[in-house]
Amino acid sequence: MIGIVDYNMGNLASVSNAFDKLGVKSKIESNPDNLKNYDRLLLPGVGAFGDAMNHLEKNGMDEAIKEYAKMGNPLLGICLGMQLLFDKSTEFGSTNGLGLIEGDIVKFDKSKFDHKLKVPHMGWNELFVQNETPLFKNISKEVYLYFVHSYHTVCDDRYVIGKSYYGYEFVSAVQTDNIYAIQPHPEKSHNNGIKILENFIKLK
Repeated sequence: MIGIVDYNMGNLASVSNAFDKLGVKSKIESNPDNLKNYDRLLLPGVGAFGDAMNHLEKNGMDEAIKEYAKMGNPLLGICLGMQLLFDKSTEFGSTNGLGLIEGDIVKFDKSKFDHKLKVPHMGWNELFVQNETPLFKNISKEVYLYFVHSYHTVCDDRYVIGKSYYGYEFVSAVQTDNIYAIQPHPEKSHNNGIKILENFIKLK
């Protein structure tokens, strides 16, 4: 059974429907005490980092996610859910994240863009697989996925399993032990995204 963390900031129905297509049971979970009962946990998210952390902290979901990570079961963060796994974000000041992966979340620096681009980064873009990982098993080394974000991760290369390019190169997928995270939305990325979710289901 896959738990989908509900903290009032995510397109939960789309993620749940994607698992339905794969014939896998999932449940949208808002009770932090129940997280330990799931074989796998998915942390989705759309919106502002600070608001998301406030929602997680309000009922102790932040600590429950940290405890789940310690269990060793697969945990996947997507989009804002990926960013929340890191130490802190500079969005609207400085806000501490879950601190499960070392690194920061920063806004796209348009001064570094090689030509005029809009922020947020929205639409289809390539993710270039950097290292072998079971999350990207049987997926092209250059795969098109759907992105919607204004902020991105800055972290040590030892965590990086995927990079993308928008004005400049940025980190779009990471892994450390049983914790995985991707910036694009797999539930909006058609067959490529469904394959990533299928691989997540098969993680040991």
